[in-house]
Amino acid sequence: MALILLTGAVSCDWIGNTPSFGDDFITYDIKKGNHEVERNLNTLFTASSLRFQAVFDSSCVYKTLVPENQNDINKLYGFSDCSSQHQSNSARFGWNWREGALRIYAYIYVNGVRQERELGTAELNEINSFRIDLRDNSYVFTYRGMETVMPRHCSGGVGVAYKLLPYFGGDEVAPHDIRIKIRNL
Repeated sequence: MALILLTGAVSCDWIGNTPSFGDDFITYDIKKGNHEVERNLNTLFTASSLRFQAVFDSSCVYKTLVPENQNDINKLYGFSDCSSQHQSNSARFGWNWREGALRIYAYIYVNGVRQERELGTAELNEINSFRIDLRDNSYVFTYRGMETVMPRHCSGGVGVAYKLLPYFGGDEVAPHDIRIKIRNL
């Protein structure tokens, strides 16, 4: 009997389901007919950079009711800036499903003026890494190893700021349930 227990104790194979130790992603759900994630809590943000990973699944493939709204940029993740509301000053990544691809954007407000720049595409069900750094009067967005510099209204730290969670739209609400997984780094 002791030999059987010892053999089981030194075996490297799991009996039953293999445990998942490293999945510390948070799943954000935007329900059909909504813009915002469930339980939207904009927590304080005080850092000089935001690093995270995200996974988009097939729920992120959609078609808008009004064809030109397909160009609207959904928001992924970011932060307000310069001790102001996010539609005055903020930096975040955006995304949309357009022309058969999930497209990634730098998406900012600088003193109330919105600007965006396409950064590339993302594959569904793959981990994608994102970073936004504050540098003097600019934001530096890093996606797929490429840095994109965008203007910033203030310099120094973010001041009183908050994180911005996933948001669907534009003009239209989510046409079906949307799921995005995010892991802070």
